[in-house]
Amino acid sequence: MTPRLATARLVLRARVPDDAEALFAAMGDPVAMTWWSHAPVESVAALRERFVARDDGSWRTWAITRVDDDVAIGFVAAGEKRAGVVEIGYLLVPAAQGQGHAREAVGAVIEQLFAEGYRRVFADTDPENVGSNRLLGSLGFRREGLLRAEWETHLGVRDTVLWGLLRGEWVGATAS
Repeated sequence: MTPRLATARLVLRARVPDDAEALFAAMGDPVAMTWWSHAPVESVAALRERFVARDDGSWRTWAITRVDDDVAIGFVAAGEKRAGVVEIGYLLVPAAQGQGHAREAVGAVIEQLFAEGYRRVFADTDPENVGSNRLLGSLGFRREGLLRAEWETHLGVRDTVLWGLLRGEWVGATAS
């Protein structure tokens, strides 16, 4: 189950196939998708199909919306990898970037995951994804390693940086 979460400016709710229209602004944009492991989707319909096909319960995905508007401006996903360990990923539509929404939303999900009893949250990013690497560091994640030639993507074979955060290290999304 994907519980509803709220912050000062945002509501995070379960992502639904109808969010495809709003999220296509990111997932159909080659620039926004530069650091993803797959190329941009071709259409809103293809994205909707992807959302339905990926709804197998292995990942929980929260749509990020503003408090006063139920239109998705991004999402945060969490997938349990083994008991006590969960991976996260996130993406914002370009118009919502640079306003602190990712920090607020990812922080809320991390808070939820640790409250549920997970001991470790991790993420992997491309070494050249400056924004995401900066976000993870600002939330208290530690850079744990570099996996060379880890992903074969639409950009070619790419390295990945592993970031980890333990429950005892978490100081909250309001920390700087």
